[in-house]
Amino acid sequence: MNIANVDLNLLKTFEALHDESSASRAALRLGVTQSAISAALRRLREVYGDQLFVRTGRGLAPTLRANQLKPVISEALDRCRQSLAMVDPQGSQYQGRSVVLGLSDDFEIAYGRRLIEEIARRAPKLRLIFRQTHSQIVASALLDRSLDLAITAGGFAERRLSRQVLGEGHYACLVDPASLAPGQQAIDLDEFVRREHLLVSSGGFIGITDEGLAAQGLSRHVGASTTHFAALPFLLKGSQAVATIPGHAAQAIAQMTGLKVLPCPLALPRYPVELGWRTQVQLDPLLLKVREAIVACFALISPPSGD
Repeated sequence: MNIANVDLNLLKTFEALHDESSASRAALRLGVTQSAISAALRRLREVYGDQLFVRTGRGLAPTLRANQLKPVISEALDRCRQSLAMVDPQGSQYQGRSVVLGLSDDFEIAYGRRLIEEIARRAPKLRLIFRQTHSQIVASALLDRSLDLAITAGGFAERRLSRQVLGEGHYACLVDPASLAPGQQAIDLDEFVRREHLLVSSGGFIGITDEGLAAQGLSRHVGASTTHFAALPFLLKGSQAVATIPGHAAQAIAQMTGLKVLPCPLALPRYPVELGWRTQVQLDPLLLKVREAIVACFALISPPSGD
């Protein structure tokens, strides 16, 4: 096909669809309607004689031909962007772009605002989309392109994923201060076991605290479980219950709600906090900027004192 007969704007649509895996997100990125994206995709299919993107339960997945075309098309568009940058070096390339960051709500509560500010400083006008995930499902979510990047306590062992350690997490206890004696700054293991417990868990039945207690021949009573750390202030206030959760979330929740953080009287292992992404996109300039911002946010956090 003669290039004179091809609307080169179609290449921007192709790149947006491949990057975003969604017609609606591609439309947002390019500042057009979703129907315009659908029309452009029909024309792209005619130009390349291939479906290019097929609908799945989680959006649009590229075909083999689309994956072969992507580096060629992106390189051509990058050369065009470089030529524009020569005359407007301060021009923003992020208007309408979005990045989906997977994380559980303990990380969102503790680091969300800081991430928004640091990423905005490095990539102005970029839209950051937080999406809930955890270590058991994060690999598949990255590979099926419903996430661009993810922060979890592991889960990136799949060979097509890359990862970087951001830091180390620990556990702390969160209680209503009204449930403590005047001046009380800690609870011992006996009191810990006697109290009702609130469990935050995707499964709802067992947590690392149960494993630690079982190793000492002990057990606890879990009054209720929830999948959301954000629910804890409402569930703990006015009760004798205790929640054993990651220290970063305990500190953030306590600062906003008046709940009290206590050292965990049970020795629990620390764990790595990791950033993961699809290896094939590790040179994407936009994702590199976002990764740098995430690393910078975690580097500013001093390691916690002992439990």
